Amino acid sequence: MPERDGVDASPTPSPPLDVAVAAVGASSAPSRSLGSELDQAGIVTAASAAVAGSSGADAGHAALPGILSTVPVAVLVIDQKNSAVTYANTAAVELAGNVALPVDVDTWGAAAGLTDLAGQPLASSSGPLSTVAQGRPVAGEAVRLSPGRSSVLSRADADRGDTDQLLWVTGFPLSQVGSDEQLALVVFLQLDPLEETADPEAYLQALRERAVIATDITFTITDPREPDNPLVWANPSFTRVTGYESDEVVGRNCRFLQGPATDPAAVDAIRAAIADRRTVTTTLLNYRKDGTAFWNQLSISPVFDGSGALVSFVGAQTDVTERVRVEREREAAFAAEQAARHEAELARSIAEQARADAERAQAEAERAQGRLGLMAEATSALIATLDMGELIERLAELCVPRLADWVFLTLLDEYGAVQDTAYLHRDGHEDDLRLFSDLHARHLPTASPSRRSIATARPVLIKDFAPETVEAMIVDPQARAAFRRLGAHSGMTVPMVARRRTLGALALIRTSDERPFAQDDVDLAEDLARRAALAIDNVRLYQREHSVADTLQRSLLPELPDIPGLQAAAHYVSASTAADVGGDFYDVLHLPDGSVGLAVGDVVGHDVAAAAAMGHLRGVLRACIWDAADPDPGSVLARVDRLVQGLQVASMATMVYARALPPEEPGGPWQVNVANAGHPPLLRRDPDGDVRLVDGVTGLLVGVDASAHRATLTLDLPPGTTLVAYTDGLIERPGQDMDQGIEDLRQRLAAAPRNASPRELCDAAVAGSVDHRDDVALLAVRFG
Repeated sequence: MPERDGVDASPTPSPPLDVAVAAVGASSAPSRSLGSELDQAGIVTAASAAVAGSSGADAGHAALPGILSTVPVAVLVIDQKNSAVTYANTAAVELAGNVALPVDVDTWGAAAGLTDLAGQPLASSSGPLSTVAQGRPVAGEAVRLSPGRSSVLSRADADRGDTDQLLWVTGFPLSQVGSDEQLALVVFLQLDPLEETADPEAYLQALRERAVIATDITFTITDPREPDNPLVWANPSFTRVTGYESDEVVGRNCRFLQGPATDPAAVDAIRAAIADRRTVTTTLLNYRKDGTAFWNQLSISPVFDGSGALVSFVGAQTDVTERVRVEREREAAFAAEQAARHEAELARSIAEQARADAERAQAEAERAQGRLGLMAEATSALIATLDMGELIERLAELCVPRLADWVFLTLLDEYGAVQDTAYLHRDGHEDDLRLFSDLHARHLPTASPSRRSIATARPVLIKDFAPETVEAMIVDPQARAAFRRLGAHSGMTVPMVARRRTLGALALIRTSDERPFAQDDVDLAEDLARRAALAIDNVRLYQREHSVADTLQRSLLPELPDIPGLQAAAHYVSASTAADVGGDFYDVLHLPDGSVGLAVGDVVGHDVAAAAAMGHLRGVLRACIWDAADPDPGSVLARVDRLVQGLQVASMATMVYARALPPEEPGGPWQVNVANAGHPPLLRRDPDGDVRLVDGVTGLLVGVDASAHRATLTLDLPPGTTLVAYTDGLIERPGQDMDQGIEDLRQRLAAAPRNASPRELCDAAVAGSVDHRDDVALLAVRFG
């Protein structure tokens, strides 16, 4: 059956990692010069800081250097006494599934689907988890994560076979002097896929190098056994932060980062910690290679070998310039506030009236600050969604309880009728709110405050909901009863106006007489309503444009027909952000004479205008194919060219058209005639899986020369042959030759299984290649 799909990738946000241990694993990568010593050094430094002196999670988090607090790697904690996994951070759960803890290490590995590089379960080999559980460190070992091999049937059954990952595993014991706990830490670092070589050692070395490069924490290692404690290693992040290459810094003491404004006290503290062989964390001003200054948060820890001898210092650093700036601004603001308080105290000693004035001024400043904070939060919250229901819910949550005890919103349609409502009460009252909305808010009488605000585009303030006031503004008795149960002392309504149109009204109610609405509350509510109205109008504009784009997409992208003897599949991706269609197209037609027309084309441009031109061009092409006096593809393209230029349908376009004639006898070959108008060549995939170009046929683009003649190439295709037609968005990359892009596509198709269907070939063709710089149309047709 024919198929068609598109691209709709919606990112799913991940929860924050457990920063107390997640940062530890980022340094667990081997060094070309220090081997496993680097692996141990980076991890032991951070892990020791995380567990020393406390067995609680909070203490561990507090002791961990802040510089390592946000590295997204998977981490396990293993109880060596019981050989059991007792903790898995969020990244580990996302990686391997939510395995119930505690559980022994072999069961955890089997549930996750961990195997060695040969595909054997870790439980059947001396795997890294078992090694760490026995108290021995693992300096770095590659394993595979194969969810399809999981011992959990639901996890194995859900695997599609394309989610295997290559992981780099490091681990070490965390036992501390004077502690009865025997814990170990295991860190998993995801590696990019790597083609296996015939030499296992070379393959493992390549994996180690990948692990080093994958580290994105700035680390350095010095050798205190050498004169002046020189650097012996710096990872690539050091170069990115400081501008110094590795060969410029190895062999030198790291003081070259200091400059004229570096605080001598911070330098002395570092020097003293190194002399005392203890961990130190400080922030100081350093200088990059180009002379620019930056604030550097630096953590240095000593590393000792098994005999207690000092072998190295490990330094981890990050650029915290922005944080220091913010902290200084906060200190300045705090100093200003302290000065104001001091002035208020002096004024209080002079006169009681002066003290009262200062308190009023401070209260006003706090109200202004709260108003600015609310407006900033409202702006960021309201513009962050394009879903109308979610937007009005966010607006209600902004109002309750900060501005009112309960709120209801009324939205109008383009004709002024109530289209939608939203409501929220600080104490719940869902049933009463729903009843009030259905009986009153959706049928606003003329005297209601919301209707008055909508009609006049001005706010309405009700300082006291007296019985006669409620009687006049709420007509329905059940709605009045619900209103009284909800509670109301004072209230106001403000119109929501955007682009000179009133979109609805915002009603705010307070239930207590302790905090009645005042004019500054009205001003604040008007400001919020204006921002909300603009966000609502933007959502409506987006929804209208999206509806137009969706309608255009449905009309321009065809459903592939069922044709006896053929299997077809198509794939379409638009580069436009305003619509799901662009200037590329594909088409399959079952013609009256029994032949089949196949076409793929590309109109210059990739936006809604190009999509409209594409629709015209496809209509012209269909007409020329369906009622062709001469069905020869070269003649058909010539006629299309004449009509396109005569009718000014499109500026220029490329296309390839093939006419397929069914076999004259069962099992015989299909005869396919092909003509090309400046389009990338077809790819032919034979029944044995071999893929080659259909070259030797080309011609001018449509729209260049109406008199141009295009040759026709005839192919005899045995049953099981597949033709693949595509547009240049699938093969063009900045800085890459188009021939190379075609060759890459050919290799992806050749690598597909021998009996791959047209849909599977489409999936293989676009795998990892679509970058959304240009539209992509792809058509695969198998002849049976």
